[in-house]
Amino acid sequence: MALWEKLKQGLARTREGLLAPIEAAVRGQGALTQETWEELEDLLLAADVGPELAGELVSRLRERFDGQSPAWEEVQAALEEAVGELLSGAERPWSPPEGSPGVLLFVGVNGSGKTTTCVKVGRWLAGQGQRVLLAAADTFRAAAIDQLRRLGEEAQLEVIAHRPGADPGAVVHDALAHARSQGHRYLVVDTAGRLQTKRPLMEELGKICRVVEKLQGRPPEERLLVVDATVGQNAISQAELFHQAVGLTGLVVTKLDGSAKGGAVLPIWRALGIPILWLGVGQALSDLVPFRARDFARALVRR
Repeated sequence: MALWEKLKQGLARTREGLLAPIEAAVRGQGALTQETWEELEDLLLAADVGPELAGELVSRLRERFDGQSPAWEEVQAALEEAVGELLSGAERPWSPPEGSPGVLLFVGVNGSGKTTTCVKVGRWLAGQGQRVLLAAADTFRAAAIDQLRRLGEEAQLEVIAHRPGADPGAVVHDALAHARSQGHRYLVVDTAGRLQTKRPLMEELGKICRVVEKLQGRPPEERLLVVDATVGQNAISQAELFHQAVGLTGLVVTKLDGSAKGGAVLPIWRALGIPILWLGVGQALSDLVPFRARDFARALVRR
């Protein structure tokens, strides 16, 4: 399936939950009135766009169509353009780090899809002809180590792991040494995701960064937060805490296929100013698409 089709399919629940009522509101009356705009704002809030951005989107549409009787297709095109413009700064295409091995550190709370995302991104990089090594640094949960091994095998990626309860920093140390000796281009590190408010976890993530910096002479090139779209704007508080701990360089938004709140991508970007690199749009290891603002906007508002 083409990347565009994957994205469109992944946003289907948000799109239908948002578009059908908006279309009904626009088609259901002649000139667009104050009542129409209030209804549109409520619908955007239901998609977790957030009050600030919902107001901005409605203002843009109102400035263009207030008191008019536009065709639905005109409103749809204007909404697509407005969403694309709001998200344009969120786009940062993947660019390989200069040093080798490049280290991609994935952080996030348990249940966000972090372990699966590590393998998806590793598989995506391997598909570009690069050698990728996975490190199971979530030693807090035996299930996470087992999951990474199983998915790594499915994706034909090598995994470095220690026993459950081992020091995560030691896992990363050994994985990085192995990656350097065996000529891997990338090391993808899965980390623990216990409650983000627990200070020891943040200290643990800081230690992993220091281990990488000691061996590499630089911190992990990418420090990526995996955000579950189903939690909506609650992801903002998560992101702020992880940003303080490791200095995030990017976001991966997951589970868009399981949520009617894909609009949360907008306030997350606005609040944090951290670029979005990839979107998880399904359960298969191939269900990962690079984030492109215009493509996202189109998939959000076009059937």
